[in-house]
Amino acid sequence: MSTALSLGAPAIIRLWSLRDEVTVEGDPATGNLNVITRWGEIAIADATAAERTLLDRLSLGPTAIANLPDLDLAGVAGLLDRLRACLVYSLGTDDLVGVLLSAVPVAAQARFTLPDVGPTDLVRLSRFAAMRSHGDALVLESPLACYRVVLHRPIAAWVVGALGAPITVADLAASLGADLALIAGVVSHLIAASMVVTGTRDGRADPFFAEDRDPGLAQWSHHDLLFHSHSRMGRQDGPIGAVYRYVGTFPPPPAVKPVPGGRRFALPAPGSDAAAEVSLTEAIERRESVREFAEQPLSAEQVSALLYRTARIRSLRRMPAPGGVPYTVSDRPYPSSGSLYELELYLAMDRCTGLPRGIYHYDPLDHALTLTSTDESDLAKLLDDAAVLIGTLRRPAMLITMTARIARLSWVYDGIAYSTALKHVGVLQQSLYLVATALDLAPCALAIGDSDIATQALHLDWPAEISLGEFAIGLRSNPAAGHA
Repeated sequence: MSTALSLGAPAIIRLWSLRDEVTVEGDPATGNLNVITRWGEIAIADATAAERTLLDRLSLGPTAIANLPDLDLAGVAGLLDRLRACLVYSLGTDDLVGVLLSAVPVAAQARFTLPDVGPTDLVRLSRFAAMRSHGDALVLESPLACYRVVLHRPIAAWVVGALGAPITVADLAASLGADLALIAGVVSHLIAASMVVTGTRDGRADPFFAEDRDPGLAQWSHHDLLFHSHSRMGRQDGPIGAVYRYVGTFPPPPAVKPVPGGRRFALPAPGSDAAAEVSLTEAIERRESVREFAEQPLSAEQVSALLYRTARIRSLRRMPAPGGVPYTVSDRPYPSSGSLYELELYLAMDRCTGLPRGIYHYDPLDHALTLTSTDESDLAKLLDDAAVLIGTLRRPAMLITMTARIARLSWVYDGIAYSTALKHVGVLQQSLYLVATALDLAPCALAIGDSDIATQALHLDWPAEISLGEFAIGLRSNPAAGHA
């Protein structure tokens, strides 16, 4: 394939290079070459002169390898195929202004095949693609793609900006006042990187794009699929896991949130309560979501037992981070990655003997509550929204809101802090369900909550602390009813 198209000026040029972190090392013992990539090593036995030349040039940056003198492209085709997961495919022009865009592989299974793009081809940005600032450039990312596209020059970003609605390549070039061959080359690279999709009309009133009709894909939202791909290894190349990125930049967040100001209520220490009388199997089998609550109040003893069995701090200990920086972790009844326990509990109390109405913060270290607000408007918003979401006319006696001090996780974990916090909400909700069942309370987890209402009512420092989950608790309106 020609590396320069002369349909207009400036001519476009295909360029190749290796990912920045890829290194090529020689093995003196065998004379072989090893290409070291983030996905493993590629051993090249008995490397030919052409292969050594190719690797040298690819290591230097974007190179028009088809224009290299004395390089037998057919002889290096096998090597290029082996390197495909670490090859960056760029598009440049012969006016020496610089690279237009680069498709950088972010997955081991990356494969890049340029399609032929004609003037009448109907194209559109994939609804899963997203553009953002990354380093010193704009980038396009998509959970469907094995590449990240770096938009080096404004014309490349203008093309992306004009692809929000279906348009032909010719109309796209005309709308931008740009050379057709140049725009076709940009679009071709965006299609190869799975950022742009092609469609047809076929007599339909609306264009047809396969991604909109694929049942396995169409039912995903953009945000959900992007969040999924970026919180798992496979289709992203950022740091992920226990990286400790902020060691030396920020101090480790405290294991226990400082107690807010307000009236303190020490919770009665649970004695031999009903939770200890019920087996785990029985609690699991009886567990259900209860959506009708009795008018009778909870007792402070029941609230204490629920929190003590699910969320109290049993112990604290010090841990070393890289560089010898110590941080504190805790042990509690529910599991938490790295024992970091970023979740905080706030109680919107409607009716409870022994505790006044209001909004409380739970101190898991001292097993105590702090009354942080008695604002009736904020209390009503939290409880009434919960009743509506549950589908009941009566407020629950108590609503637990789970928040996350996200820096507790991100100080240790990179790329997975938010997804890990969501998992923790799930395991805490299950613990609350089982203990509430053992105490013969009426539990119900909410599917969704209002972050803005929670931020205002709980006086959260958003986004340092965010609301993630809600859990309603009351007494059963019909204690004699069976369990589902």
